[in-house]
Amino acid sequence: MCRKIFFGMMFFLFLCSHSFASQVVHLKIKSSINPATQSYIIRGIEKATAIHAQVLLVELDTPGGLLTATRTIVQRILDSEIPVIVYVSPSGAQAGSAGVMITLSSHIAAMAPGTNIGAAHPVGGQGQDIEGHMAEKITNDTSAWVESIAKARNRNTKWAIQAVRKSVSIDNEGALKLKVIEYVASSVQDLLKKIHKTQVKLKETSKTLDTESAELILLEFNTQEKIIDTLSNPNIAYILMMVGMVGLYIELSHPGVIFPGVIGAISLILSFICLQALPINYGGLALILLGIALLIVEIFVPSFGVLGIGGIVSLLLGSIFLIDPSGTDITISLGVIIPTVLSLGGIMLFIAVYVVKALRRKTIVGSESFSEKEGIVIQDIEVGKEGKVMVDGDYWNAVSLENLKKDDKIIVKSVNGMVLTVKKKS
Repeated sequence: MCRKIFFGMMFFLFLCSHSFASQVVHLKIKSSINPATQSYIIRGIEKATAIHAQVLLVELDTPGGLLTATRTIVQRILDSEIPVIVYVSPSGAQAGSAGVMITLSSHIAAMAPGTNIGAAHPVGGQGQDIEGHMAEKITNDTSAWVESIAKARNRNTKWAIQAVRKSVSIDNEGALKLKVIEYVASSVQDLLKKIHKTQVKLKETSKTLDTESAELILLEFNTQEKIIDTLSNPNIAYILMMVGMVGLYIELSHPGVIFPGVIGAISLILSFICLQALPINYGGLALILLGIALLIVEIFVPSFGVLGIGGIVSLLLGSIFLIDPSGTDITISLGVIIPTVLSLGGIMLFIAVYVVKALRRKTIVGSESFSEKEGIVIQDIEVGKEGKVMVDGDYWNAVSLENLKKDDKIIVKSVNGMVLTVKKKS
């Protein structure tokens, strides 16, 4: 009995030790800073907060990206209730442009050997210089912003300003020496050991980290973020916008071509999502409404399936983008989206086919509608006398040039008033 109690207590302690083991949510970013990255980091912060993780570790390698997405990310890091560590890694990685702001905003900044940070001067969407008064305004604004970030984290404000105004860049050793970062670590595990027992000041409280033997929880890009990350390449987003505008122009100038209009509408909405001109969930809703509209139009406009296929593609993309993952952990599984969209699209196309057939079928009325129809004798018919037949579920008086018996199958030859002339089906 004592042995059972002993083992029971040991098992309970084992469960408790695993339940309360320190955890670190781990993100890996190796792309530009875009709406997908924004969603990914915000989702990581919310995940780390929900499970009471010790820290959120962002492993960063980026050449830069969109300033709007960067501002949103920085705001969420500064307001985070969980310590956020930005680790520029692996060797050869960089935290360029927007990556500078994200690194400076973190509670703990670290770099791997052989990495660099800097070159944060604002440029245009295609990497070109911004000219005129607008360049001065954007540079001054960004400079003031990065200075405020560095001050908030007690980092080198002078260097931060130079990174924006003069595009200066330094390696990991220079960053450590100038107090741009706090640690240089050869790996994630090495970094977690170095920050163990470090006290981190949060917005309203402070926290002593327990990370030496913490469990790493890798959070990966979801399907929606992968698609947006691919499309958010400035060149691809620009091409999508141009394809959208040209497609709609061709459709408006040559009504009835259909294909350019369908591609144009889908491409334009996608470009708005990727350039953050349209929130992700609003863009998803727009694509779903476009898909439904295309499927409905397919019923009435012969397009050889172009409208139907375009509607299915639009519904599929809209369903993927419908829920913004940066605001919730709830997502719609592809295992649900794909069968649902294909089923709905198949039903709509099936209806469209039969509606088109019905619209194209010649409408026959009057006596012509009975010509050559088949029926059955209900009451014997003798030559020169009327009998009864059933045609299309209705009873009719009928005459014939031959004697017909009950249950004989007949064919209608003509109609005279309310009397049918029939003959036996051979």
